[in-house]
Amino acid sequence: MDQRPRLSDVAARVGVSPASVSLVLRGAPGPSSETRERVLAAAAELGYRADRTASLLARRRRHLLGVLLDLRNPFHAELAEEIHVEADRAGYEVVLSTLTRSHDEPRAIETLLDFRCEALILLGPDAPDDELGRLAAQVPCVVVGRTAPGVAVDVVRPADDVGVDAALDHLICLGHTRIAFLDGGRGAVAAARRRGYRRAMRRAGLAAVVLPGDHTEEGGVRAGRRLADGGDLPTAVVASNDRLAVGLMDAFVRAGVDVPGRVSVVGYDDSTLAHLAHIDLTSVNQDAPAQAREAVLAAVSRLDDGRTLPSEIVLVPHLVVRGSTAAPQT
Repeated sequence: MDQRPRLSDVAARVGVSPASVSLVLRGAPGPSSETRERVLAAAAELGYRADRTASLLARRRRHLLGVLLDLRNPFHAELAEEIHVEADRAGYEVVLSTLTRSHDEPRAIETLLDFRCEALILLGPDAPDDELGRLAAQVPCVVVGRTAPGVAVDVVRPADDVGVDAALDHLICLGHTRIAFLDGGRGAVAAARRRGYRRAMRRAGLAAVVLPGDHTEEGGVRAGRRLADGGDLPTAVVASNDRLAVGLMDAFVRAGVDVPGRVSVVGYDDSTLAHLAHIDLTSVNQDAPAQAREAVLAAVSRLDDGRTLPSEIVLVPHLVVRGSTAAPQT
């Protein structure tokens, strides 16, 4: 049985109507300052907390934004935090639904729909474009981090070709010519970064070498072990994200391969992992606060302003140089 104190319990303690208590707790005008003080004191004594679910259900608008993210991805965690900040400013609440080993993308999206979110913000979704189109027919959607051509969703993404170009330009200026790319596997985000690497290497007249990976630390460890065991190491590796880069560096440390002395490593995302002193990873920064701000603005403009035409915001990333890159050994 639910023993939590109710609005009526606070009203009975003070000797006023439940409507007056509700006005005080919502900060609405009406009750006197004395009544406000007594209501707030009684609510604190009783441990009363408003029922957020009931409050939302009572509204004609729920003001809920659903956010899909990968719980294992530190960059997604950073984006989610920034989305919370921007949603608060816009007067919206946020519901998070996460990808885990047992909770795949369709199920995570279904959870957000079950919560009756007014709009969805999807961080790096792997769903094909036709599935995104079907979802957008049900609820306004903002896709963050990838393209979705021909689909009625709003897109906020980095210019991945510019980010990869910046990484390669940095390495080439240091004197590297044997630069491999550690791939992120399936998915639109990984594909965009892989294409950017191949194009940039062609422009530079260099041979492209794509190493298989899967956007996880484990994928980076596997690639690092294969490279160390093979012996014929590239002088530099650009990883499709920071998780891969950190796994690669871990495998190199264990195999006695010096970074950056023997192999320079560049990541992508500039996540909190990259900033750690013992990792000190050169990485492409995507400006998480700006992505979050544009994503929330896109969702809110659909809901509050009635905008119907899809939009695409492309942000220019930049390279943050740290200690994991250096000139190749001669």
